[in-house]
Amino acid sequence: MEQFSPTAKTTLKRLPKRGVFDRTTVYKILDEAFICHVGFVVDGQPFVVPTGYGRIGDQLYIHGSAASRMLRSLAEGIEVCVTVTLIDGLVLARTAFHHSFNYRSVMIFGRAKLVEDAEEKMAALKAFTEQVIAGRWDDVRWPNEQEMKATSVLVLPLEEVSAKVRTGPPLDDEEDMELPVWAGVIPLHLHAENPIDAPDLRSSLAPPAYATNYIRPLAEE
Repeated sequence: MEQFSPTAKTTLKRLPKRGVFDRTTVYKILDEAFICHVGFVVDGQPFVVPTGYGRIGDQLYIHGSAASRMLRSLAEGIEVCVTVTLIDGLVLARTAFHHSFNYRSVMIFGRAKLVEDAEEKMAALKAFTEQVIAGRWDDVRWPNEQEMKATSVLVLPLEEVSAKVRTGPPLDDEEDMELPVWAGVIPLHLHAENPIDAPDLRSSLAPPAYATNYIRPLAEE
């Protein structure tokens, strides 16, 4: 399916024209971002936890310490809401009310489950690494048995999903167009500076190309 099917949870109530259910758009946003926020409720207390993630096909993987309260709670199959947001620009209008952001965001609902298969778990750990910087997994030592035991991985099927996107200039009211106030958009981009060697790095080792020429996936499109 090229589109996610809207549900009562994913259908936008406010500014529905910004809602996007196209799978390609959703996956581009997920693949470009670093961090997701995981929302869940335990014993009536809501929590929202920022964490890294990785995507493989139609599955989103979340990982952390095996002792993590978030991972232990989600592994019990409780409902979860995961959000990802990219900010593309500051939208400055002529009036304070109409200031905004250009952004791309994704919201995911579902129930996560613990990944117990060793091959799937290793594939997820690779996805986490490649989410941060493509090409790194092939250079580093992979997790050993002790590290695997200390790490929990959860998988969340990408089924109940929607994106919300804003682009373009400010939307001022007609009566405010003649105000002597500058209006427009300040584009924002993630900029990587030159890599800094670890203090204990062997002097013969130079940064790899993916470090010196770092760019987020799809950011150039």
